[in-house]
Formats: sequence, structure tokens, C-alpha cells
Amino acid sequence: MHPSDSTGSRADASRAGIPPVVTRFAPSPTGYLHIGGARTALFNWLYARGRGGKFLLRIEDTDRERSTPEATAAILRGLTWLGLDWDGEPISQFARRDRHAEVAHEMLARGAAYKCFSTQEEIEAYREAARAEGRSTLFQSPWRDADPATHPDAPYVIRMKAPRDGETVIEDQVQGTVTFRNDQLDDMVCLRSDGTPTYMLAVVVDDHDMGVTHVIRGDDHLNNAARQTMVYRAMGWDVPVWAHIPLIHGPDGKKLSKRHGALGVEEYQAMGYPAAGMRNYLARLGWSHGDDEFFTSDQAKAWFDLPGIGRAPARLDFKKLESLCGQHIAVGDDAALLHEIEGYLAAAGKPALSGAQRNGLLKAMFCLKERAKTFPELLEKGEFVLASRPLEPDESARKALDPVSRGILSELTPQMQSASWDRETLEGIAAGVAQAHGMGLGKIAGPLRAALAGRTVTPSVFDMMIVLGRDETIARLEDVAETGA
Repeated sequence: MHPSDSTGSRADASRAGIPPVVTRFAPSPTGYLHIGGARTALFNWLYARGRGGKFLLRIEDTDRERSTPEATAAILRGLTWLGLDWDGEPISQFARRDRHAEVAHEMLARGAAYKCFSTQEEIEAYREAARAEGRSTLFQSPWRDADPATHPDAPYVIRMKAPRDGETVIEDQVQGTVTFRNDQLDDMVCLRSDGTPTYMLAVVVDDHDMGVTHVIRGDDHLNNAARQTMVYRAMGWDVPVWAHIPLIHGPDGKKLSKRHGALGVEEYQAMGYPAAGMRNYLARLGWSHGDDEFFTSDQAKAWFDLPGIGRAPARLDFKKLESLCGQHIAVGDDAALLHEIEGYLAAAGKPALSGAQRNGLLKAMFCLKERAKTFPELLEKGEFVLASRPLEPDESARKALDPVSRGILSELTPQMQSASWDRETLEGIAAGVAQAHGMGLGKIAGPLRAALAGRTVTPSVFDMMIVLGRDETIARLEDVAETGA
């Protein structure tokens, strides 16, 4: 465990009057919850939850043309499936537009911003002239220091009065010290001529008003941090701790795209990955705690810290994902796994389980969850308890049930009628019949699997017998004998 994560140090921080940690996840509701966004949300959740802080959710829905209620609902579903609970109600950025405008006008009153009346045509003409002369094309407004008495009665934007010299330094918890020359930063627009705020202003106002202490987000926002820092300073607000995390790349090292497979979190649920495995994998994707690979969410909360995040882009690795998911299924609580399987079936558009199937699956879980990497694999192993008589054997099962095998199986039935229904007794009966035919127990395991499950890849035949019970086991053996399957 990192020293900064210890219980004692957190208590010391509380006594010292250090404000509690507040993080946020701020997705744009223009589509599904991207796997990269999910990891960002997870990092924020782990950092806050591991320190007794708050994890807030803000929906950045100011792009009214692209933002949809359906996308917002998909984001909430994805976070809920991953188990990333947030504090309070999700905040709508669009609903706070009046507050954003209020801050823009306060900056104006403080002299930290100014009214710019330049038209788009004038701005483009400035940039064309700058290109022709080999100068920087960053727009320098003639209205920056203009006497208000000269202001025309015309539409205007409110621009930040950014420093023209010196440097803006970002102390980033992941990227280290990042320095920006101020002459490379323009006087950004904070409020458009129609009175709507820009993203750059809205983010800062919302983060300040929400009490956000740590901004943990993708490193594609690193340049924004320099400009947003200017807003904090203009308003005399505390600048949050910055942590810009590298993006996720595909296995080939290129930017993640559809060609690499699933991008939306809900796609992973529909493919049958368990949420605990996804949390474990996403946490490990770009962050490390020594050599630990498999860990619980409680361990991740205790261990997670910003210095453990690497600077290089992480690569998506489906084999590692499946391996971790398999380990989480193996140690999962049976009832919790059943509940999650039902969620998987709904997400994948598959039929729901009947009451009998639920009960059977729960009873069989002990022999299904070992070595199953996904829920489809687990359900494939559990088909014997999901299927109903008469079973329809697959091709390999039909081959295993030749006349000789059916004859041998028919000898088992009367011996099982009154036997104690425990594994040792059942193994003894099967071994005795096999020995009588001069063969090993393994030779009749194949036909037994075929008779009990209609397939040849199953859990142990004796585990299946225990789960199915005496009556159902004997009935399935008799079905094989009667139909000559």
C-alpha cells in the first residue's frame, strides 16, 4: 500500500483541515459510454472512494444538437453496470448556463476579460494576413485594451484577457511539470455573442461550484488545463490538482477504434464479461500496484494513487481481460453471479431464465464457475441444467451413444435406483460397471456426459448427477435407452 493511502495519513489530513477529496466524471451524452471514458470514471471513483471523498457525475450536454436523452441513459446504465456509484444527482451542464454567463460578466467587471466586437470575417482576414507574413495566426483582438466609450452597439463575445508573456505551468500528477508559453495561448472566448458559454468556461465554473479538488481526465485535455487555469486565477479560485491520463490504444499500438473490437461498455456486458473483472482489468490498464494483477475493488480503492499511473498509452489486451474475468467468476458469490448472468441475458437480448432454470443454475454454480472466463462459457457448461427433457444430443453426443455404450449405461440405472446419492457412491457404481466390461471409468464418462447433457463437453458427470438429482438423472439415462439416441 502506498504511504499516502494509509488510514493514518487520511486521518491526519482530516485533522489538518485539508478539504475532502472530490472527483468528477463529466461525459458528453453524444453516444455510448466509451471504454476509455469508463476507465476515466473508474480512476476518479477509486481515488475518491479510497479517501472517503465524493465522486460526482456531470453530464456535459451543452451541445444541444448532438446531446440526447438516450445517450445520457446509456452512460448511466454503463456506470451502474460497472458498479461505479456516484454521489447526489447527475448535474446537467446546460442547466447551469446562466451561472456560466454570470461568471463571464464577473470576469469582465474584474478586468480579466473584455468585450470583443470583431466579426468572423475580420478574424479570418487577420489570420490570412498573419499566414502571408509568417506570423502566428493566434488572433489578437484590437478590442483588448479599447476604451469602452468606443464600443459600438453591436454583438460581442467576451474574451479572456490572457497574459501575453511569461509561462503557465501545470504541475500534473501523471505528466509531471508541463510548461506552456503564454504567447502561444490566445484570448479564448468565454461567452459567445448569443450569450451561451463556451466549454472552456463552463468546465471551470462547474468544477469550482461542485467543489472538485482533483481533475482526473484524458491527456487529450492537457492543453485545456493551461487555458482553464487562467479562468481559475482570474476569479481568484483554487486551482484543482491535475492528473491527465494517457489514452487507451488497441493491441497494435494505434488509437482505439472499431477495428479493434467493442468500444462501448454495454457491449462488454452483452458479451458476458463480469463487472468485477472489467473493473479489475480497467484499473490495471495504465495503472499498477507493484506486480499485482488480480485484486478486488476494495483492494483497488485502498491501493489506487495517481503516481501509479504510467505516462505511456495502455494497450487493450482481450486475453488478459478474459483471464482476469475468469478469476473473478471463479471466486464470485453464487447468488451475485446469477444476478449478473440475468443482467447479461437482458443486455444480450436473450430469453430470461425460468424459475426452475434459476434454481438449477444456482445449485450447479459450484461446478460451473471454475475456468469459465465469460458468462456465455459458464452457461454453455450449465446447459445440462438449463435444458429440459427430452434432450436433443449434438453430433458428438450422438456418436458417443452407440449401441454398446447405451447397453452399458442401461446397467447403471437399476443400481442407482436405491443407492445413496453422493459422489463417492455414484463413482463406485460407475467404476464397477466399467470394470465388469474390462474398461476404465474414463471410457464410460463420454456416453454418460452425452446422456445427461446432450453434449460431450460438460462438468464432471458426477457433479451433474448431484445437481440433477436421482429422478432426473435416471430419467435421462432411460430416455437414451428408450429412444436409441
